[in-house]
Amino acid sequence: MIFISQKRLQTTVLNKKNRNLSTEKKKFRRMIMLGGGITCLAFFIVFYLNAIYEEKVQDQGNELNLIVDLLTINDYSRPGTIRERTNGIVIHYVANPGSTAEQNRNYFESLKDTKERKASSHFIVGLDGEIVQCIPSNEVAYASNQRNDDTISIEVCHPDESGKFNEKTYQSVVKLAAYMANKYHIKTKNIIRHYDITGKLCPKYYVEHEDAWEELKEKIKEAR
Repeated sequence: MIFISQKRLQTTVLNKKNRNLSTEKKKFRRMIMLGGGITCLAFFIVFYLNAIYEEKVQDQGNELNLIVDLLTINDYSRPGTIRERTNGIVIHYVANPGSTAEQNRNYFESLKDTKERKASSHFIVGLDGEIVQCIPSNEVAYASNQRNDDTISIEVCHPDESGKFNEKTYQSVVKLAAYMANKYHIKTKNIIRHYDITGKLCPKYYVEHEDAWEELKEKIKEAR
């Protein structure tokens, strides 16, 4: 009788252990399922936010003829540094007559390999009015010397040595500068030339012809 009782006791203990083990397995499976559900939810949220961002970029692209072709993050053209403030917009010219926006963008990209200098711009406006975005507008670009940390830079293509913008380019510069000025609440008086920072002859035509520069600023103001 004692032997039988011990056997029953052993069986009871074993059954209890099995039940406990089964309960633990169920808890573990529930945790796995819960973790998987959270992961799926997080993935869905990221995917949804990315879709919203892409949609905004697309909408902006339709309005501004914008081509987003960001530079690789590197020490020579896109440091990846987020600007703490945005106080102005700087207009430049590429100083390479007849070159396209994409060619100038690719030059900036090549600097990560050549390491010959530090240079870049947030946007480049092309001869057909296209706008290539090289750097997100909230990051630092190497364009405006001591004003890199608080300005958005716009490089502009031009057909000849005069540096004067053609009509399609001109109109896109107006739209882009107005858009960015509104986005960052920048006053028109803080839309400046590279010349106004360093005295460099840039953008050449609009330094040599002050009246043309004032007219461009007025067009930007009207477009806001």
